[in-house]
Amino acid sequence: MSDFRELKQKLYSESVVAKIWGVASSKLNDANPPTEMPEYSFFDDKGYTYRDMEYWTCGFFPGSLYALRERSVKYSDSFPGSKLHPLKLEHAAKWWAESLKIEAPRTDTHDLGFIIAPVFIREHELTGSKESLDILVTAANALASRFDETVGCIRSWDTAVNKRYNYSDTQKDYLVIIDNMCNLDLLYYVAKKTGDLRLSSIATRHAETTLKHHFREDWSCYHVLNYNKRNGEVIAKFTNQGFADESAWSRGQSWAVMGYADAYAFTKQKKFLDAAISLADYFLGQLPEDGVPAWDFKAPNKEVRDVSAGMIASLGMLSIYESTKDKKYLDSALKLIDNCTRFAYNEESKLHEGGKVTLGNFDTILHASTINNNPDAPKQLANHGLVYADYYFLTIGNKLLDLEVFN
Repeated sequence: MSDFRELKQKLYSESVVAKIWGVASSKLNDANPPTEMPEYSFFDDKGYTYRDMEYWTCGFFPGSLYALRERSVKYSDSFPGSKLHPLKLEHAAKWWAESLKIEAPRTDTHDLGFIIAPVFIREHELTGSKESLDILVTAANALASRFDETVGCIRSWDTAVNKRYNYSDTQKDYLVIIDNMCNLDLLYYVAKKTGDLRLSSIATRHAETTLKHHFREDWSCYHVLNYNKRNGEVIAKFTNQGFADESAWSRGQSWAVMGYADAYAFTKQKKFLDAAISLADYFLGQLPEDGVPAWDFKAPNKEVRDVSAGMIASLGMLSIYESTKDKKYLDSALKLIDNCTRFAYNEESKLHEGGKVTLGNFDTILHASTINNNPDAPKQLANHGLVYADYYFLTIGNKLLDLEVFN
């Protein structure tokens, strides 16, 4: 792995810890835990834009703290414990996660996997916490309540409205987005821990229905499908965040890669592994010369990138490698991570003794992500730092340690 020495240095640098800790420590002296979470930041803003706790991305910053906590416990040699005591990190992780607990019973969102799993799966795995498992069980059952037997999927959005379309009749319109594949791990995890096979059956049925309808012959991916709730037939296939309905939104493709790789890891159903491999191969085949994904593979402006798509797809490929031991997907993942990191790694922050931080001019680890550059979007956001790009970067670092890749 000598070709990736620079990547290894960046993955486990003190700067990575400093970026997360610099943001986290600013709220530790507040009277109450945070009820808003970081989402994105631009160079000229010099600071995160925050979202209310119920927003779908709000699990990722506490999840980043938990990813570092996991690293400090399992791989202390790759964590700067002399400058930031693990007990201090544990307190910060719990402080930032506290307000997430009330989100677990929600039945108005499909994003409970994103909101709840990054924190509470790790907390349960690290400590055996009954409270964390109870939160996961509550969230999994709330998510399962959005499943419809006729459609065979978990409802993603209740409505979808922009300049081009208006799908808002919940008695007929049943909207499913590809991102939803990455909420299924919450159902699979709780099923495994509790023996509630109803949850895993719902997850598998959703994955099977999505496999039938969400992909083109070349394994590129639609973003949104609208099913007829009354009979399960597909009404429309379209995009909400990609360039066009028949284009290939790169982050949607990456959600699919990771979602099917994880579905295979839980079920061992070969059709899910085959799908993950085909989806990954399509993703790799669309990369430009510098190896950094465009925000949409078919968009005319290839200068707008989405590094978050690269991180998510890479994590999916590492899961494929873990399941198959096919070095193609390990090598492809490492190359993709390396290219994205070379392109988008921000100015280093400094971690000083006692956990003091010099954050610098940018408070995310990576830049060059794109939330939504769709021409009809109410608000376009492109080429910025993004909380879940950093979260998956940290998760990748831990995964590579789990796989002993750099040994």
